[in-house]
Amino acid sequence: MRMICIDDEELVLELIVSLCRELPQNPEVKGFSRTAQALEFLEGNSVDIALLDINMPDMDGLTLAALIRETSPETAIIFLTGYEQYAVDAFSLHVSGYLLKPVSFERLSAEVDHALAGRQRNKTEHQITVKTFGEFEILVDGQAVAFSRTKSKELLAYLIDRHGGSVTRAVAFAALFEEKPYDRSGQKYLDVIIRSLRNTLEEAGAADILQLQRGSLRICPEKIDCDLYRFLNGEISAINSYRGEYMNAYSWASITEALTDRMAAKGGGRTDG
Repeated sequence: MRMICIDDEELVLELIVSLCRELPQNPEVKGFSRTAQALEFLEGNSVDIALLDINMPDMDGLTLAALIRETSPETAIIFLTGYEQYAVDAFSLHVSGYLLKPVSFERLSAEVDHALAGRQRNKTEHQITVKTFGEFEILVDGQAVAFSRTKSKELLAYLIDRHGGSVTRAVAFAALFEEKPYDRSGQKYLDVIIRSLRNTLEEAGAADILQLQRGSLRICPEKIDCDLYRFLNGEISAINSYRGEYMNAYSWASITEALTDRMAAKGGGRTDG
């Protein structure tokens, strides 16, 4: 993996380069204090991740990011800055991450992991986006997925709420039907719901986000772009988009909504570093 870091402050640049070299991916890291040097390097070299300071004298990071998007669209971009007000402009460029200085190794590592996961998603056939703030919706390549059964949609929403954790069929049934008994009739009905969900995802080109194991189900978080997951990772754009509503249609979602409310009140997202 190859990374570049661009910051006009030499001491900050040395620190960021040093932190990057400690990452478990063992990246090749190049540091630049001038944007022209970085652009010249990009002309002849492929780069997986670019860490850019936003406030630089010769060219601001937002302009530089746009140029990198033109010459190297597969390069993931993470902004580094001490100014939180740049967040909206930064994410309008669809960058992979945003780190406030001083940068901790833990937050840097988390953002790099997220950026690499995003690059892997972009290499797949379809881009799968999940919206949980407000009403639940899943989109494949920008098109909303239509479900033939409302309970199939709710089942998918419940699995996404579990953030990749395995859910037994009995637990899934209890979440969807609350007080109804999980008897033979209930088991057969759940089979119909699961089959309908599988068919819907297959038709939409998103079948691989769902894993069915013996007696349990789970979704693959690394295969979707979800606002809740971004929020929990401390991404400013996701934090700013949360308005106190989470999967409004489902009563079981109140637990996660209470958690996101508390985290939003504290500034949102991860607190490590």
